[in-house]
Amino acid sequence: MSGTAHPRRPGEGPTSRTRLDRGRGALGPALELVHTGRAPTRAVLTAELGVTRATAGAVAAELEALGLIRVDARPTAAAGSQGRPSHRLELAEDGPVALAAQVHADGFRAALVGLGGRMIATAPGCEAVDADPAKVLGSVVEAGAALLRETGRRCVGAGLAVPSAVAEPEGLALNPLHLAWPAGSPVREIFAEQVRAAGITGPAFAANDVNLAALAEHRHGAGRGARDLLCVATGHRGVGGALVLDGRLHTGSAGLALEVGHLTVNPAGRPCHCGSRGCLDVEADPLAFLTAAGRTPGPVVSLLQQANEAIRDEPADPGVRHAVETLVDRLGFGLAGLVNILNPDRIILGGLHRTLLRAAPDRLRAVVADRSLWGRSGVVPILPCTLDHNSLVGAAELAWQPVLDDPLTALATAA
Repeated sequence: MSGTAHPRRPGEGPTSRTRLDRGRGALGPALELVHTGRAPTRAVLTAELGVTRATAGAVAAELEALGLIRVDARPTAAAGSQGRPSHRLELAEDGPVALAAQVHADGFRAALVGLGGRMIATAPGCEAVDADPAKVLGSVVEAGAALLRETGRRCVGAGLAVPSAVAEPEGLALNPLHLAWPAGSPVREIFAEQVRAAGITGPAFAANDVNLAALAEHRHGAGRGARDLLCVATGHRGVGGALVLDGRLHTGSAGLALEVGHLTVNPAGRPCHCGSRGCLDVEADPLAFLTAAGRTPGPVVSLLQQANEAIRDEPADPGVRHAVETLVDRLGFGLAGLVNILNPDRIILGGLHRTLLRAAPDRLRAVVADRSLWGRSGVVPILPCTLDHNSLVGAAELAWQPVLDDPLTALATAA
C-alpha cells in the first residue's frame, strides 16, 4: 500500500495509528465487501476480514476518510434485539463515480455509476451509430463529461461496453457484427484517447457487453452468491454469453471465450453473419422474434423495445404466442448444450431472453431439462437478470476495480 503520510485525526493515538498501518492491506478487500453488500456492519466486516475489531474499525475509518463509505456509529437497534448494534457501513452518497459508456446497434448511452452499482446519472445518446468508432466514442464520452460537469462528482476512471468480442491485451473489437465498424477496431485505445481529450482522469477500459452484464449481475444482481454463473442475453441485435467461474469472469486466453451466439440451434435456419446457419445469434434475438411473430420492424423504437412490448401488451396474439414458443425452444436447445459442457450452478438471462423466461418459464425450463444430462439429474436455476442497465454497471466495474484493488493508490492517481 502507499506509504503517504496521513494527518492524525482527533482522538487517534499511536496505538490506533499502528492498527491502521497493519490494516492498510485490508482496505481493498474491505471496500469490496461493502461494495458488493457482503459487509453491512462493522461486525460482519471484522469476521469476513479475519482481523480484530480494532483493526476493522481503523480500516472502516480510513475508507470513510477517503470519501468512499459512511460509518454510522449509532445505528437504531431492530425491534426485539438485544445488545448494542454494530456500526453500520454504508456507501458514501456523495462519493466518487465511474464514467460508464455503452454502444449498441441502436445507439449509445453514458452514465455515472457509484460504488455498489448505483446509477447516479444517465444520458441517452443518438439512435444512429456512425461507422467511425472514433466519432461515436467521442460523442459518448462528451455526454459523460457533461454529466460530470453537471453533478460535480469526482471520477475514478471510465469503462466501455461494446457488442463485440474484445481481444486482449490489445483491446480490439474483433467482430462488431451489428455495427458498421471495421473488424479489429482498437476501441480501448480510441476510448482512452477520447477520455483524456475530455479532461477526465483515471484509467479507461473496454470489454464485451455481455461479459460486463455478467460481472455486474454477479456482484450486484441475480448472480450474487453463485460460484459458476452462466449469463446469456440478447439486447438490440445478436446473442451473447458470459461465464463467471469461482467468482471471476472467465474470458479465455485472449478475451474471446463463450461466443455462445454461434451455437447452432436450427440447422435449417437463416444464414448467420459468421458464415454458418441457424446460430443462436440470428435465431433468438429481437429481429428473429419479430420475424417469427409476423411483424415488420418499425423505425421509431429499438427492436428490443418492439419485441418486449409485443410480449407484454399482446400475449394472447397468435403470432406473438408462436414467436414466444419458437424462440423459447431455440434458446432452450442452446442452454441445454451449455449446461452439458459448463455445469453451471445458476443461469441468468438478460434482454429479450429475460422477457421470454417470464412469459414461458415452465416451457423453457422443461426444454433445458429434457435435453441436458445435468438438467435431468439436478435442477439448474434459470433466473432473470435484475439490473436494468447491467452492461453499463459492468463497464463501471472495470473502472472501479483499481480502486477495489488499492484504494489509496488509485484515488491518488485519479486526483
